[in-house]
Amino acid sequence: MKNPDDPRTKMRERGLGSLSDPELLSIFFRKNALQSAKKVLSGADHNLNALARMSIHDIINCGVSESEAVYVVMGMELGRRRNFQQAIENVQIKGSKSAADYIRPMIGDLFHEEFWVIYLNRRNQLLTSKKLSMGGMTGTVIDVRLVIKSALEEHATSMIFCHNHPSGNLEPSDADKKVTRQLKEAGAVMEIPVIDHLIVTQYGYFSFADEGRLKPFSESQ
Repeated sequence: MKNPDDPRTKMRERGLGSLSDPELLSIFFRKNALQSAKKVLSGADHNLNALARMSIHDIINCGVSESEAVYVVMGMELGRRRNFQQAIENVQIKGSKSAADYIRPMIGDLFHEEFWVIYLNRRNQLLTSKKLSMGGMTGTVIDVRLVIKSALEEHATSMIFCHNHPSGNLEPSDADKKVTRQLKEAGAVMEIPVIDHLIVTQYGYFSFADEGRLKPFSESQ
């Protein structure tokens, strides 16, 4: 006889909404599933956003197997990508906030650094966005020529650059300032202006345009 309180049974009979966070997470585990799920959630301070930032190694340290940790990380990544795909539909970038709202689901809670570009048309509608680099932030990690080449291929008329700070610190580094100058100068030469550079964290963002370090968004078109 099936246990009506078993998470898998509850999911089939009552839907995913009937499961608590530990019950939902327990589906990733084989043995002592609910106990393992509670250990992992405890390691994330019972916060799903914090769990999404944990690496495979972090999750293993909570007392679960490597294969189970991989399942958890994969589940979190699928959720992140779904949020990002939802954000793409009918996107019009009206300023720094809408740009940050668009990119945050993809990079805001990562535990490593990624650098992205958003290409826009003349109506400030999203054409596409692309990851340019991962893992570090120096003037050499961005190939400016490829950025401009891609902008021309996409028929972009402006660009917004974005990267995350896993530390949560929104203050731009010297490297952030340097690469912003390089990209701004390259865009100006090709008449594809850089209208903002955002530093994004899980809970906030810094805008070079809002701080007066790039031409204000409303004046760049």
